[in-house]
Amino acid sequence: MGIFGLFSKKQNKENLDKGLEKTKEGIFSKIARAVAGKSKVDDEVLDNLEEVLITSDVGVDTTIKIIQRIEKRVAEDKYMNTSELNGILKEEISSLLAENETGTTSDLGFAFEKKNGNPFVVMVVGVNGVGKTTTIGKIAAQLTKAGKRVYIGAADTFRAAAIDQLEVWAQRAGATMVKQQMGSDPASVAYDTLKSAKANDADVVLIDTAGRLHNKVGLMNELTKIRNVMQKIIPDAPHEVMLVLDGSTGQNAFEQAKQFTAATHVTSLAITKLDGTAKGGVVIGISDEFKIPVVYIGVGEGIDHLQVFDKNEFVDSLFG
Repeated sequence: MGIFGLFSKKQNKENLDKGLEKTKEGIFSKIARAVAGKSKVDDEVLDNLEEVLITSDVGVDTTIKIIQRIEKRVAEDKYMNTSELNGILKEEISSLLAENETGTTSDLGFAFEKKNGNPFVVMVVGVNGVGKTTTIGKIAAQLTKAGKRVYIGAADTFRAAAIDQLEVWAQRAGATMVKQQMGSDPASVAYDTLKSAKANDADVVLIDTAGRLHNKVGLMNELTKIRNVMQKIIPDAPHEVMLVLDGSTGQNAFEQAKQFTAATHVTSLAITKLDGTAKGGVVIGISDEFKIPVVYIGVGEGIDHLQVFDKNEFVDSLFG
């Protein structure tokens, strides 16, 4: 790794540490209160710790798993000092995330390699306001910087602001954007984008979709139509369906994940806005509960603040 790679990695770690500051401070202050006046980890401490994790938006099911793991260690060790609790928590959460295979091997997130000579296609879904358009723009910028030819399809045709915002990001990123007028058929935009991208030998296509809160049937029908139309151009498209969630909404992010995974085949997650909240524990819970890889996390406004999720670095920043 050259000097620029080392600098980038160091900068990413600093951005991650800063972005998770509020969550870290919140969790540590709660743990301090949970063990106040206690010298060893007993049932009362574990009950308090359970409340800490749930109120940190780790989620009930995942919290129960973590507590059960710590209970087992307490039973085996007979005596466990409360000063060890942070380290034990870090170990058990790391272990849990490792079992769920939420890591990724590519520096760019996905491999973004062409499939059968065709562009790699990512369909991006999520409700309005979660940072979906911004996430697409940041991914596009990182890809073009890495030498990829990127096309963006503005298939969220229900909001003029979404198309305009995406166009600004495309220009900033040096990507090619395909759009139609507001109110156009989203599937038609996706079709045109893939057709143009394939004809011009693009490497990657990012398709934005409408962020309305539909009922599940309406959402399924719309996304299925977009998928079917894209497959007329590239038979195995999309290669990834990425759901963008706003980490600052805590339990609402869980609910959105449930709705979208029920409505379509989500293959990956991006969790945004972790820097402005103390609810970063949501990453742990969503990773565990849905068994879908978290590929990106957003820890700030800058392009480099959208980071490829590394479970080990995340836990280190949270509990280090």
